[in-house]
Amino acid sequence: MASTDHRPFRCSFHSWMAQQQQDLDELVEAFSADSPATDEDDLARLRDKCVANFAEYAERRAAMSRQSPPCFLSPPWCSAFENAFMWVGGCRPSLFIRLIYHVCGSELDAFLRGERKGNLAELTARQLEMINALHCKTVKEEDKFATRIASLQEEIADEPLATMAKQSVGEWSGEVERAMVAHEAAMVEVLLAADRLRMETLKEVMGILTPLQAVDLLIAAKKLHISMHCWGFKREEQTSTCTN
Repeated sequence: MASTDHRPFRCSFHSWMAQQQQDLDELVEAFSADSPATDEDDLARLRDKCVANFAEYAERRAAMSRQSPPCFLSPPWCSAFENAFMWVGGCRPSLFIRLIYHVCGSELDAFLRGERKGNLAELTARQLEMINALHCKTVKEEDKFATRIASLQEEIADEPLATMAKQSVGEWSGEVERAMVAHEAAMVEVLLAADRLRMETLKEVMGILTPLQAVDLLIAAKKLHISMHCWGFKREEQTSTCTN
């Protein structure tokens, strides 16, 4: 059986990371206090552009994932460290909300000193109420995925794979291939559903926040994603050097 060529998948991911960095640079420039591009309409357009880029990448990934579903659940183009923190091939949807709490807390001192910037430290009571409700809803949806993934993992001990393994250890056949294709099809559906939840959660969060607050959050999210990717490979370089 021919192996899947991962190069298109890897190239698509690297293109996405480059887009992330480009978006981050634009976000930081717009968010800086001395930037002229602080008009709310400009910030809203930049927010929408970032969300659209995320949606476009999700669509490309959805098309490619059908060719090799396991690759997108534990991508070989990411480090082991990064993969260890993945949730169904990406970040947990609730991470967007956890980041709001973190950024809000980190900016609170400036707010208490009387600095008014309109950022996440200045969430209104109504916004906090909506964010908390979204957090609860999102966590419940994430819990449903835990059940679906557990079922997928447990099914390998059922028919037909367990019986075929008992009869001839490791021997490849058309029957084995059909069984694995069926399991991969189930993986794809879980991955696509997870991507939909990520996208829906991000859009709901963006709808709750003001344009400036949305840019504040997007900066934190992109910095974390890019940093986790870089740190993981740097850590692998360090451990590889130590073992050689």
